[in-house]
Amino acid sequence: VQLQASGGGLVQAGGSLRLSCAASGRTFSSYHMGWFRQAPGKAREFVAAISWNEVTTLYADSVKGRFTISRVNAKSTVYLQMNSLKPEDTAVYSCAVGLGTSPIGYNSWGQGTQVTVSS
Repeated sequence: VQLQASGGGLVQAGGSLRLSCAASGRTFSSYHMGWFRQAPGKAREFVAAISWNEVTTLYADSVKGRFTISRVNAKSTVYLQMNSLKPEDTAVYSCAVGLGTSPIGYNSWGQGTQVTVSS
């Protein structure tokens, strides 16, 4: 599967963005999906994940209550709605196939999209 993230940009603190991750291939509906982010000079960090049937969602404590992960299997797309953005949310956001909070459990990483939050 190939993944392409989009929707990033520059936003002021307190603003919102919605990221999209579009997948190629016919079996997207059977994949668990996750979002990670990486800021300059920092390790890749788990953000959120969703199971193939949307029964299970996971969030990093740092984004819980502000970010929402969702998916539309008919569109082979997973979304990350980001509200109440903070400057510390600034990073490149990437999507991948897998579940859990460690990047070790993921594969098929897509090209990321830059999110910059100004104070």
